[in-house]
Amino acid sequence: MTQKPTACLALADGTIFYGMGFGATGETVAELCFNTAMTGYQEIMTDPSYAGQVVTFTFPHIGNTGVNPEDDETADPVAEGMVVKWDPTQSSNWRATEELTAWLAKRNRIGMGGVDTRRLTRAIRQQGAPHVALAHDPDGNFDIEALVRKARSFQGLEGLDLAKVVTCAQSYSWNEMRWAWPEGYKPQNDPRHKVVAIDFGAKRNILRCLASAGCDVTVLPATATAEDVLALNPDGVFLSNGP
Repeated sequence: MTQKPTACLALADGTIFYGMGFGATGETVAELCFNTAMTGYQEIMTDPSYAGQVVTFTFPHIGNTGVNPEDDETADPVAEGMVVKWDPTQSSNWRATEELTAWLAKRNRIGMGGVDTRRLTRAIRQQGAPHVALAHDPDGNFDIEALVRKARSFQGLEGLDLAKVVTCAQSYSWNEMRWAWPEGYKPQNDPRHKVVAIDFGAKRNILRCLASAGCDVTVLPATATAEDVLALNPDGVFLSNGP
């Protein structure tokens, strides 16, 4: 017997994709994009660059290495949800501390599996990043017309100042270097340069790269002024990427 779909993705043009939901239940409206990486799904979901977006992963094995706190690029997921080819399997990795499905549920992010992600990616490439409504209902009850209306009424990301949304609330110092076997993350105890990093949506690993290059890093919010930067008398200023 065919299993009843528990997730639905409605595009603004009326195209509908059905699949199996995981993670949080409910609905979200966002811009749809795709990512072709074979690893790093946890880092992608917590990358501030994906604020306001649902990410389609073209690589099918998403969730197979689980998740762990060390791989978060920010404190919480920033992407609105994920769409994958195969439902996440039980994780198999010595660094895993939690399953992807449970991690998404705790952080109120919706996942959807069982989708022809190649077809969906072609649609994104042909028409640009469409507006979508993503819904997960364990009972499989969906108001398709309402989901399409929500996708069409989504205002989109163009013109939004999302850096103010994803930036840090206040300044802080950073000295953690990149992960290395067998120690893991080590602190930078002998910095040679003083750098101010302006956080427009900076990933933690970017800050780790600066620390590994011998930098004493002070992170300032996106709202920082030139006076705030110069008051720290830095050797250099780093402007992060972001949404």
